Amino acid sequence: MNTRAGGTAAAFARYPDAKGRYGKFGGRYVPETLVAALDRLQAGVERYLPSADFQAEYALELKTWVGRPTALTYARTLSKRWGAEVWLKREDLAHTGAHKINNAVGQILLAKRLGAKRIIAETGAGQHGVASAAAAARLAMPCVVYMGAVDVERQAPNVGRMKLLGATVVPVTGGDATLRAAIDEALRDWVSDPESTYYALGSAVGPHPYPYLVRELQAVIGREARAQMLELAGALPDVAVACVGGGSNAIGLFHPFLDDAGVRLLGIEAGGRGPGLGDNAASLTAGTPGVLQGSYTLILQDAFGQVRETHSVSAGLDYSGVGPEHAFLMASGRVRYEAATDDEALDALSECAKCEGILPAIESAHAFAGARRYAALNPGARILVGCSGRGDKDMPILQRTVLKATA
Repeated sequence: MNTRAGGTAAAFARYPDAKGRYGKFGGRYVPETLVAALDRLQAGVERYLPSADFQAEYALELKTWVGRPTALTYARTLSKRWGAEVWLKREDLAHTGAHKINNAVGQILLAKRLGAKRIIAETGAGQHGVASAAAAARLAMPCVVYMGAVDVERQAPNVGRMKLLGATVVPVTGGDATLRAAIDEALRDWVSDPESTYYALGSAVGPHPYPYLVRELQAVIGREARAQMLELAGALPDVAVACVGGGSNAIGLFHPFLDDAGVRLLGIEAGGRGPGLGDNAASLTAGTPGVLQGSYTLILQDAFGQVRETHSVSAGLDYSGVGPEHAFLMASGRVRYEAATDDEALDALSECAKCEGILPAIESAHAFAGARRYAALNPGARILVGCSGRGDKDMPILQRTVLKATA
């Protein structure tokens, strides 16, 4: 495979392989009780996802309910301040306030075709939970959302939204009581009833075919952004920047640009308090290979292979692993990954809000911090930033951090 920036169409189009691997990453590491459910899901993905009727219904829901295409906004003031040409792909304008809805509505349309009777989902920052609750309500299916108890407390507005949308929210107190624990609990539920339950996994993580399925549903972000850049900016970006937790918004933005050799791709992880193990959630820049929740990828673990708890001011990036395709793209050299600290992200959030009248999610603010750093090193660059969600949900955190500091 060509590992230079850009690669070739053949280099990236063949992934994942028949075993769900992206190079050495990916695959399926699950208990025997889940094999049949994953086989059924894979068969459904292969049958329905490319079908004309599924794609037509999905496209109609994205257009008339989600509100796609989302806008591409030229950030005038940030461009002046950074000495660059800054464009924002506005997933914060999608229904429910983030990119998560693209995946949720697609998976629940698939669940209906597979004959599922109920939807379960996990959530960290709450955006996938809200999206799953909304999509389930739209398609008249009951929904249960598992959420770490820590995240229930720090993302209270989204908990209320899920309940208003008709979902049952189950706080998870075991483990680290954040996103990893919520995924574990959702998997336990699925094992107990794999035939009538559909697990709508929220990020590009987990066992095959989930990383592929989520990527295909989220790639609408990059397809739109690529066309919009050509239309509005007259050229492709020099670099596309996205935040990376599990990695769904980033893979959605990056994938349609993989074969554009002139477009650099930059993922920004949660650097938290610093580089120490347990002080961040930077699986790509600080992790090592291992198995987490059904996939071989890069994870934050100690010398004995024990998965470590993480830290980030952002609930949505606070995860001990990353999607296997991101691990592959880093190993291939096609995508560069860096980390932004809590303080850098919060500062970038404040700057965007005051300069552009846009309050990004704290997750998205990591991408803004990375883009600002890139602009300082590459004056005049044309930069596309993935604004993956809006920051309304983060007001309790912002009250204790940014607003407290300015009081």
